[in-house]
Amino acid sequence: MPLELLRTPPRKERADAARNRAAVLEAAARLFAERGVEAVSMDQVAAAAGVGKGTLFRRFGDKSGLAAALLDARERVLQEAILNGPPPLGPGAAADERLVAFVNAYFDYLLEYRDLLRMSESAAPGARYRIGAYRFWHRHTAILLGAVPDPEHTAHALLAALSAVHVSALLPELGEERIRANLLRLARSATRLSDQGS
Repeated sequence: MPLELLRTPPRKERADAARNRAAVLEAAARLFAERGVEAVSMDQVAAAAGVGKGTLFRRFGDKSGLAAALLDARERVLQEAILNGPPPLGPGAAADERLVAFVNAYFDYLLEYRDLLRMSESAAPGARYRIGAYRFWHRHTAILLGAVPDPEHTAHALLAALSAVHVSALLPELGEERIRANLLRLARSATRLSDQGS
């Protein structure tokens, strides 16, 4: 399946629904930044956005649904850079260079939105793998790993190291620089698997 087809198109909605959605997302982003994701309730988001709790719950379901909606616009920026941006993240560079650039860019994205990502990934068992963006990241990684013996599994293994839950657990002990260096080393190693047979 072409990578472009895995992008989720923006949802079409009535003008009033779009205004409510924008108000909710703006309020949630502000409250999450001020107080932290865990400390903010859905009731607080509804009150700050000036919408009813029913509207909020019908539209987003729960806080993890709200987190996923907040991440959507940020994911689109990274997806656009992968599809149409300059190399090495975008087309025009060798697969190994693109993979390293993707891991580096995704790690930056993860650090910036770590709490939201962690919430959306862990809302329910296996939630991370059902998120549309994960399917995009996986397909992109598998394409870049096309020369290795099992690119789909190798892509999952590499993306596991980029899970927000995993990185959050390691950050206090290992620190950002050490984690980034090892993630990039892992990406380079993965592209060399094809040279070693199986």
